[in-house]
Amino acid sequence: MTTLVERPVRPLAGIQSLELEITGKCQLTCTHCLSDSSPQASHGMMSRADWIDVITDAAALGVRSIQLIGGEPTVHPNWREFAELGLSLGMKVEIFSNLYTVHQSWWDLFTRNGVSLGTSYYSDDPAEHDKVTQKAGSYVRTRTNIREAIRRGVTLRAGIIDILPGQRVAEARAELESMGVKDITTDRVRTVGRATLPGTKLTLDEMCGRCTRGRAAVLPNGDLAGCVLSRDFPAGNVRAKRLVELLGGQEWADLAAKIPPRVTACNPNSDGSDCSPAESEACSPAY
Repeated sequence: MTTLVERPVRPLAGIQSLELEITGKCQLTCTHCLSDSSPQASHGMMSRADWIDVITDAAALGVRSIQLIGGEPTVHPNWREFAELGLSLGMKVEIFSNLYTVHQSWWDLFTRNGVSLGTSYYSDDPAEHDKVTQKAGSYVRTRTNIREAIRRGVTLRAGIIDILPGQRVAEARAELESMGVKDITTDRVRTVGRATLPGTKLTLDEMCGRCTRGRAAVLPNGDLAGCVLSRDFPAGNVRAKRLVELLGGQEWADLAAKIPPRVTACNPNSDGSDCSPAESEACSPAY
């Protein structure tokens, strides 16, 4: 276990936010998913101890926030322990959930200082939303839990991804706003995971330009990537080397040098979180 030291003034390699893809398992099988997540998928090769080491190392290296993502992070048996650990080490924690299932006992954590929720929303039309998620009833359950989160004062942001021809994106935004959601971003589909067309080879040009720039990601197999979308371009594995070695290593430097510059007008927040909801396109295509 890493011995904690005083946080550096500047995080190692400039990383302020770390995405932790703790599982590939999910109740949904969204058509555009960045991975092959599904109810049949696994939690991956990372053990509980591996994730604890990563979170502890991240705090020691000056990382200010972590995001638990999947798959659906709340199906991992240790997700609350990971969130609590991040909070205890002084980091902000976001749980990026489909909000398909929220148990009553979770709301106490969601309303804690330093905790926020992120979710995806696709349409104000239940049939269209469920067509994307491939799960009947997902619209109703996600919408119900968004409303409850807002009622309880949970910090929540939502991302809308334009996937289907004629999709009711504007109407989805209006519905979210009517529920009290203030932080809303939109983005196009990125050709990653299930959205990859047959015969298409993923390139770094498909990324939004933020990979390695203020953020990094650890995947279920332990790979370190520039973000969860640039999963095909790992820069080492945390099961073989500690995070400090990887972020300070040549593989990471080489990957960062290959990332094309951002093409949006977005200016990320100083804490490494995503853009203002006024931006028309999300900085991070994961949202």
